[in-house]
Amino acid sequence: MSLAIITGSTGLVGSETVNFFHDKGFDVIGIDNNYRKFFFGNNASTTWVKKNLIKRNKNFKNFSIDIRSFDKLNKIFKKYKKNISVIVHCAAQPSHDYGKNFPFLDFSINASGTLNLLELTKKYCPDSPFIFMSTNKVYGDNPNKLKIFEKKTRWELSEKDKNFKGISESFSIDNATHSFFGVSKTYADLIVQEYGKNIGLKTVCFRGGCITGPNHSGASLHGFLSYLVKSSLIQKKYNLIGYKGKQVRDNLHSNDLVNCFWEFYKKPRSGEVYNMGGGRYSNCSILEALSIVEDITKIKIKRKILKTPRVGDHIWYISNLNKFKKHYPKWRQKYNTKKIIKELINYSSYEL
Repeated sequence: MSLAIITGSTGLVGSETVNFFHDKGFDVIGIDNNYRKFFFGNNASTTWVKKNLIKRNKNFKNFSIDIRSFDKLNKIFKKYKKNISVIVHCAAQPSHDYGKNFPFLDFSINASGTLNLLELTKKYCPDSPFIFMSTNKVYGDNPNKLKIFEKKTRWELSEKDKNFKGISESFSIDNATHSFFGVSKTYADLIVQEYGKNIGLKTVCFRGGCITGPNHSGASLHGFLSYLVKSSLIQKKYNLIGYKGKQVRDNLHSNDLVNCFWEFYKKPRSGEVYNMGGGRYSNCSILEALSIVEDITKIKIKRKILKTPRVGDHIWYISNLNKFKKHYPKWRQKYNTKKIIKELINYSSYEL
């Protein structure tokens, strides 16, 4: 029996991963207690995703377990042991603002929860690849120190800048303001690496840019592209928080990301790190995203500019994908930003 354990299984990346591995013939165990509802309210609940997953995938079971509970996780790992073929860890407290207001909760979920899963992998299935969904926020605000200049609709780098094609994995994580969320995810990122480099587990950190897709339960504090589309469709005012709304994000569809997971699963490495986002192929500023939605829907979006940015927020961030493409040349990126937004519009429930 090939078994995949997916944490955060009803979230955006987790649910995409559940479907993908199930379609590859795996039995899938999901671990998700719908804490998005606790963090962000009823509109961010993933109950609808869970129902769809259970209906779609006959060999899928979801356990409402908090990843901070070592004992409850231990029961799952002990039961399936070496039948576990891969662990994909997507569960997290994902918000800057929430992390600042509740630092103990933030750290216990992102850091301690990750440590629990690594220890159990080491104990019960040490040969199984451990795939961790990290974040570009491990770099803190260091990207903001680049020679960024202002254009009409975005901030940008010169084509002659060494980082123009994107930020690579060698970019410094030191001497920066990270946000509390960034710090807890940085610990998780580093400890995942350490279990690979020091102990020999087959671990990888995917430092995500803006990951999105139709299963995203976007909220005002997290999931900007999904939330932006939903806000626009019901003609709510969209708040541009800092940097005139010209901050740039690279956007990667969750299906493209999960295909990265698959490539790693087939040919795993130990203690590896990849920056993973839309890259130069798929990126936009918030203003540009709003314009794309307006062009497609013919809806005029109301806007409010808030001058104060979020702590640790990036003015410009594009991922350099060269390292991953070199290691896994068969991977192909299928979605650009416009295609992603079109899909979000088509799948939107027209309510927040």
